[in-house]
Amino acid sequence: MYAAYFGLKENPFKLSPEPGYLFLSEQHRDALNYLIYGIQEKKGFVLISGGIGTGKTTICRTLLNMLDNSIETALVFNTKVSEAELLDEITSEFGIELSGESRTKKACIDALNRFLLRNSAAGKTAVLLIDEAQNLSNDVLEQVRMLSNLETEKEKLLQIILVGQPEIQETLAKPALRQLNERITVRFSLKPFSTKEAEAYIEHRLNVAGGAGKGIFARDAFPVVQNYSCGIPRRINALCDRALLVAYAGNIRTIDRKVVHAAARDIGKEYFRNNVSWRSKWWMRLTA
Repeated sequence: MYAAYFGLKENPFKLSPEPGYLFLSEQHRDALNYLIYGIQEKKGFVLISGGIGTGKTTICRTLLNMLDNSIETALVFNTKVSEAELLDEITSEFGIELSGESRTKKACIDALNRFLLRNSAAGKTAVLLIDEAQNLSNDVLEQVRMLSNLETEKEKLLQIILVGQPEIQETLAKPALRQLNERITVRFSLKPFSTKEAEAYIEHRLNVAGGAGKGIFARDAFPVVQNYSCGIPRRINALCDRALLVAYAGNIRTIDRKVVHAAARDIGKEYFRNNVSWRSKWWMRLTA
């Protein structure tokens, strides 16, 4: 709706991940490097944690796009499952065929082990990526740990990447999961963007959408966006998208702090209730 008004070829702030708009901040590049290091060095486990909307899915998609044919991958997104269901999903993802009557836990593990041994003999690496890992029960996490026991005398046969919200750290700290926690030697925690990073992120998305050099956002808009969103990319997208719409409706060509405040009010305070600290609220009342 507003793209042509601002000289853009498309909406730059869609909420769905888009490869063409990939923005890797320094910490996102670090997280990606940790993942690559863990896989190449066959560390067994890698943990990437971060709040909702901090870019975990973006990093995972970037990683998968970088992997070549020497790496076999299994992706698990449904994590509210039992041990048997998890094993069934993993074998299916790796393309391991089992007859319907033999899909027991033991049958799945034996078949997975045979697959991993063949894969290793062919000079390939197997990677299991489990998203939303904070939803896994203690029993299922223990089963994941047991899968890491599939190894040769020299190396782990399966590289396991756990991706989840910060609660996964608390879960792993439980005494019952100490063995698993101690095996995760490569881990990285994603933090929200700083004001500088938020500004670079916004400008990057505008540039990709054709807005290079147009000065669509004024300098005083960026700290307000960062304060409302608390630096979370998904919320930055939602707020910037609404700000552009508000400006379009009001025949305004530049997004300044007043437009951002108006956009935040338009979205509604409930959206930002858990994001804005009391200092941010105080600051924004003074600058509105």
